[in-house]
Amino acid sequence: MNISLIGFMGTGKSTIGHKLAERLNYKFIDLDEEIVKIDGRPIPTIFAENGEKYFRDLESKATAEISKDNNQVIATGGGIVLRPKNIEYLKSKGIVVLLEASAEVIFERTQHDNNRPLLEVADPLAKIKTMMEERADKYNCTEHQIDTTALSVEEVIEEIIKIMDNE
Repeated sequence: MNISLIGFMGTGKSTIGHKLAERLNYKFIDLDEEIVKIDGRPIPTIFAENGEKYFRDLESKATAEISKDNNQVIATGGGIVLRPKNIEYLKSKGIVVLLEASAEVIFERTQHDNNRPLLEVADPLAKIKTMMEERADKYNCTEHQIDTTALSVEEVIEEIIKIMDNE
């Protein structure tokens, strides 16, 4: 069984994913890192030179490939939900958990990260709020949802383990 973490950027998918994988003795997969391996360029470069559609194509290809294996914790990119097929791939081999946080906390967590091409705008907080609203329905593709705004990494991991125990 795989545990796939979805949610907007800055909700803790990679940080929590690493620690959860260690705790479960699972392999940790960062989907963005897999995309970089496939293409050979950093994500901001992919966006700048080929655009978002090309990036999303790579993301779907990587998701289909990764979903074939078991005993993995998969940290996805925030836009994974933009293509329903990606969620089907992830659900085919395990549990999908949505990590959420407030727009303000997401802004705080991402403001010093230069690897966020979609936030390279004049008002990143407004962009975060707009994108969260646009994706809200798509993120509701799983009944497993955890708000990370006020929880520690350990508390989120405990919640995920409870979800696994009930599956």
